[in-house]
Amino acid sequence: MAVILGIDIGTTSVKAMLLDAEKGVLSVHAKGYGVSIPQLGFAEQDPKMWWSSLLEVFDALKAEQAEAFAKVEAIGFSGQMHGLVLVDAAGEPVRPAIIWLDQRSKKQLAKISEAYDEKQMGEIFRNRVSAGFAFPSLLWVKEEEPEVFARAAHVLSPKDYLRLRITGKAGAEAVDASSMGMFDTAHRDWAWEVLDHFGLPREIFPEVKESSDLAGVVCEACANETGLPAGIPVIYGGGDQPIQAIGNAAAREGYLISNIGTGGQISAFVKQPIYDEKLRTNTFCHAVDRGYTIFGATLAAGKSMDWAKNYILKVDSYAELNALADAVPAGSEGLIYLPYLSGERTPHMNLDATGMFFGMKLGHGRGHFLRAVMEGVTYSLKDCLVLLQELGVDADQIIASGGGAASEIWLQIQADIFGKDVVACAEKEQACLGACLLAGASTGIFASLDEGCARFVKMREKVYHPIPEHQAVYEEGYRKFRELYQRTKDLMG
Repeated sequence: MAVILGIDIGTTSVKAMLLDAEKGVLSVHAKGYGVSIPQLGFAEQDPKMWWSSLLEVFDALKAEQAEAFAKVEAIGFSGQMHGLVLVDAAGEPVRPAIIWLDQRSKKQLAKISEAYDEKQMGEIFRNRVSAGFAFPSLLWVKEEEPEVFARAAHVLSPKDYLRLRITGKAGAEAVDASSMGMFDTAHRDWAWEVLDHFGLPREIFPEVKESSDLAGVVCEACANETGLPAGIPVIYGGGDQPIQAIGNAAAREGYLISNIGTGGQISAFVKQPIYDEKLRTNTFCHAVDRGYTIFGATLAAGKSMDWAKNYILKVDSYAELNALADAVPAGSEGLIYLPYLSGERTPHMNLDATGMFFGMKLGHGRGHFLRAVMEGVTYSLKDCLVLLQELGVDADQIIASGGGAASEIWLQIQADIFGKDVVACAEKEQACLGACLLAGASTGIFASLDEGCARFVKMREKVYHPIPEHQAVYEEGYRKFRELYQRTKDLMG
């Protein structure tokens, strides 16, 4: 019995899965946590909190599957992308991690834009450098906290830190490195000339490997702390967007994924590093076959629903939330929501964009607001889909992923707004599953990644088809959604 451990470090929780190579998923556990907002526009998390949370998850796995936990033969990772973790030579964090939701680096972004125009950014990065990317965050630390910057020995992504704690070795891989904004994406290495231009010391950037490469083994210190046997192979893993694509068996051309997690993306695997010349999409390295992932991103997807549920409307459960939203007709009777609570990326790339409810009337109740949030987030994802289609990237159906895929009403809304059939994976933790499958294929437990996916990735039976009368309502709603931003953008910020 070969057992694989898959770890996913997200924005709101860390999760881990035990996958038996014969029987399938044995157990999944999670530990939730929050985001620290020390001042407006900042977003941080303590890397040591990630580790202590993971230890609690390990304890839960051991309590439920002690024999399997002791027989783990490979470990893989998935993680939130873009963020900056700085550690010293001993592997200790020198400050809290600056994560992807952070908006503090306007001054640093201006300096990057002065040095490199859109054409140069596209040629080097294949992306526009955005707030929350590690590059401007690193420049912020260099300028605002020079004593902290001087102590930094390694630049890491969030999941790289957990892998460091498990193997004792610092390292980087192409998926997360390319999402940091200081990477030559087509050549799959750091953009050394850019780093030199900004006075960033080369020695703090680890050698870049591929997601499937062996990063090391479980070290003695980790074995003593966790109960994992020392010597287990550990692969580098990758950022959550490509890894959850593996967990949906969609890491090849011809598939589109709509992911609604804390943020949201419409994504696809491509063989070449194509990109939008106006830099409204993101193109990063993929975890499979030295390919690439191209996607449009909205920043507050599930985060919008969390905000509405827990802070504004005080809904007790997701079951109640879905029932309230389902009782409201398509289009929320004219109520429209712009989900720009943290600025926005695709297609506006506007750090100062703000959220909005428009069209409020006395007859609107909680259900209208909840359904409008679902529709507004999906309209924003439709913006992403339209851009990908303009670049020649499309598919006949969409695979729904992330927490949003747990809501049947939201799945139907996606089908209606996208105008495509929507399906969803039977395993709701696709990032953990993808981490397991990549680790199993990389260490020889599976003959290939395709074999692992064929055995363990199953779609739910129900297919969500677009409802024609809903589509007509949403076409008009989408037109108004786009017009609302254009008419109010000068008032934002």
